[in-house]
Amino acid sequence: MAKASSTGVRPTIRMVAELAGVSTATVSYVLSGRRGDGGPGVSDPTAEKVKAAAERLGYRPNQAARAIRTGRTNTVILSLTMLSDPWSLSVIESVQKAAVPLGITPMILGDADWVKVLGTHNADAVFVDAVREEQRDALRKLAEHGTTLVVFDEGLEPEGFDVIRSIAGPGCRMAVEHLLHGHRRIACLTPATASGTSGGSRYRAYSDALANAGIPEREDYVGLFDATSAGAYAAATRVLSLPDRPTAIYATTDYAAVSAINAAQRLGLAVGTDVDIIGVGNTVEGERMSPSLSTVGPVDFFDKLARLLLRRATAQSNPEAAAGPAVLDFPWHLFVRESAPHRSAATRLY
Repeated sequence: MAKASSTGVRPTIRMVAELAGVSTATVSYVLSGRRGDGGPGVSDPTAEKVKAAAERLGYRPNQAARAIRTGRTNTVILSLTMLSDPWSLSVIESVQKAAVPLGITPMILGDADWVKVLGTHNADAVFVDAVREEQRDALRKLAEHGTTLVVFDEGLEPEGFDVIRSIAGPGCRMAVEHLLHGHRRIACLTPATASGTSGGSRYRAYSDALANAGIPEREDYVGLFDATSAGAYAAATRVLSLPDRPTAIYATTDYAAVSAINAAQRLGLAVGTDVDIIGVGNTVEGERMSPSLSTVGPVDFFDKLARLLLRRATAQSNPEAAAGPAVLDFPWHLFVRESAPHRSAATRLY
């Protein structure tokens, strides 16, 4: 928005026009972002005069007024359940990289109470990474009232909003089976449910794979934690401190796997040699860390999500982005890296 000048007078669009020697319509056109260099109607020298005058006066366009006039806010909202999760950080990084060249600002919502926030704040598009059962009606109502939504969910159908679908179960089974090629003492790190027991398809993949391999599931090898990195670190430390500690850990999220690597190193264990660790999510942080994290997840997930979100955010000026809601489905793959290298039956660590 406009700010006060050195004289104490708040600069206006008329003052910019007078200083540049042009009309207020020309100033509005140049500073609205609608005109690229060499665009029609305004020459490059005139555009530079307008920008120089605005800079000299300290004038900034009123974003609220622009939103009313254009119907756009030049913002996108990212509702992310756990900001410290490498998965969330990968979403933020990819959206930021795609948004900046378009003049769009990502706004991060970190408390998952997106229903309340979206009832009072507008954005050109919104990404929601988790929808609880009691939030589904609110999601549909927001879409009916014109909120542009991209939702990450395994079961929702696109009822007025786009759905990013990435079915975890088969991929998680792939992760456990990778460890079974070299191990029989395999632990699992998984968030505890409200009832205090583990659950969900990611944990069931572990339980079912062990059963099919004829390996009894050990209660002391299941590290439950409170869905935080600190909780995952504590659970991994406990499991790895057992007298007959596991030789491999399957973590149901990449952030838990990263915590397990940190715990193993703190205990003096060589990751990828003394203990293999695999995660779930294929996050950027997991690939970049040392040792690099073996994981399962979709390919090019974060960049494709960002591209879809920004297409929806710019739909008013991009007819191709105005297609109806869709499902963007991602198959999962195994990424073998340093934390859990390939092993044959001959090199099993019992």
